Amino acid sequence: MESIHFASAIETASLVRSGKVTPLELIEATLERIDTINRKINAFVSLRAERALEEARALTDALTTRKNPPPLAGIPLAVKDLEDVEGMPTTFGSVPFKDNIASRDSIQVERLRKAGAIVVGKTNTPEFGHTGFTKNRLFGVTRNPWNLERTSGGSSGGSAAAIAAGMVPLATGSDGGGSIRIPSCYCGCFGLKPSCGRIPDGPKPLLRFTDIAVLGPITRTVADAALYLDCAAGYHPADPESLPEPGMTYLAALENMPEKLKIAFSPDLGRLKVQSDISSLVEDAVRAFEEMGHRVELLDEVMPDVGDAWNRLFSLDIYGMLRDHLDKYGPEINRTLVASLQTVEKLTVPDLVEAQKIKTEHNKLLWRLFDSYDLLLTPAMPSEAFAAEGPPPSEIEGTPIGVLDVVGFTYPFNLSGHPAASVPVGFTKNGLPAGLQIVAPHLRDDLVLQAARAFEKARPWNKNRPPVD
Repeated sequence: MESIHFASAIETASLVRSGKVTPLELIEATLERIDTINRKINAFVSLRAERALEEARALTDALTTRKNPPPLAGIPLAVKDLEDVEGMPTTFGSVPFKDNIASRDSIQVERLRKAGAIVVGKTNTPEFGHTGFTKNRLFGVTRNPWNLERTSGGSSGGSAAAIAAGMVPLATGSDGGGSIRIPSCYCGCFGLKPSCGRIPDGPKPLLRFTDIAVLGPITRTVADAALYLDCAAGYHPADPESLPEPGMTYLAALENMPEKLKIAFSPDLGRLKVQSDISSLVEDAVRAFEEMGHRVELLDEVMPDVGDAWNRLFSLDIYGMLRDHLDKYGPEINRTLVASLQTVEKLTVPDLVEAQKIKTEHNKLLWRLFDSYDLLLTPAMPSEAFAAEGPPPSEIEGTPIGVLDVVGFTYPFNLSGHPAASVPVGFTKNGLPAGLQIVAPHLRDDLVLQAARAFEKARPWNKNRPPVD
């Protein structure tokens, strides 16, 4: 069973369908792997081992007579600890919520389980997903499988570390400013930030104020993410902003990337400092698209910094979730997060209108860009993974950077709502993964996946293994 740990979800599902591996054998091997590896990485913070084994036994028995098993039959699934799994604590990485037991599955988890996936446990996250590295007072630090002294990223850091370390083939993530793409880049995984509403959010006590944060997959391969999206996408009344069925099968459309696309490449968005070896890796990755026959043009336009507007609107949603708890639990919640939420309390209506004006102008800029280009390519992250305990870097190769510059390539596309993904492009001089970001026009999740799959074939990445064993 050794090789199964780094197999893709689709490969594993094929083994289950053929009877070469039973769901019970698969879950037993997964739990054994987690028991061996997790103590080094701290990706998982809670397990549902007995329930998972019971479900695997039942599915194993059912498959002896069932001719058409669901597409994810028996696949071990990790769920980020910002999302509900019935009967498990949803702690949000926060001490006051350590006993917050979910009464039902989230819509995303419900759909993935209906497709046959078996939830094995919850993965670590910074408190309420507020930072780009994974550390909290309840469960501690999650470490990068490629170098245990470095961060796995955040806020879906536990999910990305679990994928990279061969603990599970599928993991849920969420992305409000890069929280799928950041850890996917740092851990050498594939991470997709879908269009807002592509996967329904909730049910939640309070509907979102904004369309900034989305749900999505972290996987080993692009095809796994496409299958995940096929299983989880589609309208649900609990999320009135959720999108209807896409009218296609993402997995079936994966190999249908259009020919001779016109692609923009921005190495720095006109204003960001990027680690030099990452720049070289990304430039080589961009050349792969030229080798495929696409037209790539260097974009010399400066994309204005929209960090303040993004931060105001993103923090507004977290404030809405925590407002009724701040008076009671404030002293037990991370001080930086509390300070951020207190800033939200001081925002005026004109402040929010100004943020919306910036968002509007940002949308116009990208509207013009995608009128001229089919795709936009950028680095996923400007630096390699930093120290596991933080803080994020304040400089890159001696050049000072702003607080948000370390995630400067990701949050602009949360503010705009464009689908985007991080794909692995190789390793820095320190042996840490680097990533390319692929951004497509609104609602073109299919094009992001097609471009990522074409790149994956041109520059295969899934044979690399971290030294965590």
